[in-house]
Amino acid sequence: MYNYLDFEKPVQDLEGKILELKKLAENGEAVDVGDEIKRLEKRSRDALRDAYKALTPWQKVQVARHPDRPHCLDYVRALFTDFTTLAGDRNFGEDAAMVGGFARFRGEPVLVLGQEKGSDTKSRLKHNFGSVRPEGYRKSVRLMEMADRFKIPVVMLVDTAGAYPGVGAEERGQAEAIARSTSACLGLKVPSIAVVIGEGGSGGAIAIATANRVFMLEHAIYSVISPEGAASILWRDTTRSKDAATNMKITAQDLLGLKIIDQIIDEPLGGAHRNAEAVISATGDLIAKTFSEFAGSNIDFREHRREKYLAIGRSL
Repeated sequence: MYNYLDFEKPVQDLEGKILELKKLAENGEAVDVGDEIKRLEKRSRDALRDAYKALTPWQKVQVARHPDRPHCLDYVRALFTDFTTLAGDRNFGEDAAMVGGFARFRGEPVLVLGQEKGSDTKSRLKHNFGSVRPEGYRKSVRLMEMADRFKIPVVMLVDTAGAYPGVGAEERGQAEAIARSTSACLGLKVPSIAVVIGEGGSGGAIAIATANRVFMLEHAIYSVISPEGAASILWRDTTRSKDAATNMKITAQDLLGLKIIDQIIDEPLGGAHRNAEAVISATGDLIAKTFSEFAGSNIDFREHRREKYLAIGRSL
């Protein structure tokens, strides 16, 4: 059974009935219910298709935050081999919210960076729900400089509600750490690819998302601030988060139209959490295709990024 979102209630009811019938059939407590199960499964697929064919921005926020959605480490385990985690910023300490290390992607060496939210209570606390502290961003700078030194491409998996806003983080220079990480992304001499796999929140996301190519999953979101934060600032009323989500243009479709991102990765019907293997595989194929295109060109990757980000907004 899935964790159902509010707008998925019709699907939940139908899939609940299907599960009940299957249990009765297994226990021999019902006559042949195969035809009824098939009928309900068709109705369930249709209901799911109807629910997802025209999601509102706020509903996409809910899907992007779904607790069962595949996270950074799920992608790392499925797409990369020989992954070696590197820890610490050599200044203060380690931050488990930022995952970083070298690995092989389809036989080629890469640096992998990403925010990990965790999948259960224990891992969420360990990874601080994906909210990175300054030492996490300083670790990312250290690893990017290492990748640059050894001419190793960089893959960045973005999934955070935002950088950690605690007092300790601010005392240790959160804004400066984010700025330095963003600068390190822009200054890489090697190719870089960023994929927004869930939430791309604020500077916490931008710090590892200023890449040569930026991709987003179909139901991911990417914004300068969370809808709740925007509603609190603009209207002093967090109940207007839906209005903020609509007006902020935070969906992949909006951002592709604004040329903030380069491509959308389709998700399975019902979201990435309903078929994590398929969406992770599609993401890997696009990363491989992009690196192959880069390998066959003579791109100055720093100049490429400069032109890419200076061009945003020119044609609007």
